[in-house]
Amino acid sequence: MADADQSGVHLEVASGITTLTLDRPLSRNAFDLDMAEAIAVAIERCRFDDAVRVMVLTGAGDAFCAGGDMKAAAAYVAEGGEPRQFFMDLTVSLHRAVVALRGMPKPAIAAVNGIAAGAGMSLAMACDYRVGSKRARFKQAYTSMGLAPDGGWTMTVPLTVGAGRAMMLLLVDPIIDSDEAFAVGLLHEVVSDRDLLSRANEFGAQFLEGSMSAFATSKRLVNEALVPDLEAQLERERQAIATQSAGADFYERLQRFTR
Repeated sequence: MADADQSGVHLEVASGITTLTLDRPLSRNAFDLDMAEAIAVAIERCRFDDAVRVMVLTGAGDAFCAGGDMKAAAAYVAEGGEPRQFFMDLTVSLHRAVVALRGMPKPAIAAVNGIAAGAGMSLAMACDYRVGSKRARFKQAYTSMGLAPDGGWTMTVPLTVGAGRAMMLLLVDPIIDSDEAFAVGLLHEVVSDRDLLSRANEFGAQFLEGSMSAFATSKRLVNEALVPDLEAQLERERQAIATQSAGADFYERLQRFTR
């Protein structure tokens, strides 16, 4: 697979390890409709390309991914679009990406270089291994905007941190720094900012030395045990966020966000 660039996404291939960089740094790598589609296409490409044996997902600039682009949502509404339709369309692509990450029969590593908020957090949590820099931050973000989580958040996060802590994240919506993220399992390792990608690639090289068929089978078994109804839950999340986006709570917060 050759190097490729799409709308807000960059793929770089080296010795079986493909690095997928979310590349809208001025928007903190938040994704609009075009970028969401590009992310899904790129991850599906990695999933089904035999030349890709390990995938590293990271962000350009000082953010991993700030989630859905609320300025794009506001512009869509200002032009007469329905917010419900915006989120219905956006989540189609996001959920394709999450399904591809979880279904990928090869390791997927998140290199979290900054804020991972909203759907950015969901993408990171869909990866098999998460290494973060000291600047890594996690924020649930949805409920503060009057929305419900999507991208599998309501499944992957409670499985990782427990139901009680997940509810705290939903109700309080704190910013979780890298040390706390490591302590509760959102990150597997924390390294210096400058060492993040090299460390992610070290893990990738280590995984390349393992049995890819054993990894694939083990990942499938874990998915079947822990997230057997992932796609059904994603659809429930999709309907919920679309419904919430049509309400006054979201509209008022969107107006404040974009002032």
